Amino acid sequence: MNKKEANKITGGLSKPSKMPGFSYNLPATRCKIGSKLVKIPGSVCHGCYALKGRYRFPNVKDALERRYQQAMNNKEWVFGMVYLINTSNKKEFRWHDAGDIQSLEHLQRIFQVCEMTPSVKHWLPTRESVILSNINVDDVPDNLIIRLSASKVDGSAPKSWPWTSTVVTKGKTCPAAEQDNECRDCRACWDKSVKNIAYGKH
Repeated sequence: MNKKEANKITGGLSKPSKMPGFSYNLPATRCKIGSKLVKIPGSVCHGCYALKGRYRFPNVKDALERRYQQAMNNKEWVFGMVYLINTSNKKEFRWHDAGDIQSLEHLQRIFQVCEMTPSVKHWLPTRESVILSNINVDDVPDNLIIRLSASKVDGSAPKSWPWTSTVVTKGKTCPAAEQDNECRDCRACWDKSVKNIAYGKH
């Protein structure tokens, strides 16, 4: 496999400007819980950034949908992702800077990618608590942290999963807003010793 083949199989990686490494995104319109929360004022998904701006351009929508179709249906997707991540020369990877896990099978395929990229730390934020209820914490690869997100702004962190994230109007712990909206040397989201990340509402 080469990079051209891997990009065709996966739809390619994304490179969010604030992240220290690459990411992978899917259409926010495909989010299961998020597509319901986006309609509710006061939810963390209301006013979703991945439904605005450049995400509304037809070429971006088409690219996201191609990634979705490949992730769900292409049997070679795991190997394409492994190739791209292993050759990226980055130590951290974020799953879904837009979109979310779609099913237990989808999550298990992500587990395969993580297991086959052992030198990379993976972070997967999700709101899909029902999917997580079908696995044990011990099932998660050692190099992957899954953070279950709270549903409401200023709401409590979920209690059903050991690692979480919240969105707050006061008391944020994410430093990005003070450093040009970049992670820089912060790696708290990938750190299992950090139980909850509080992102500032913006």
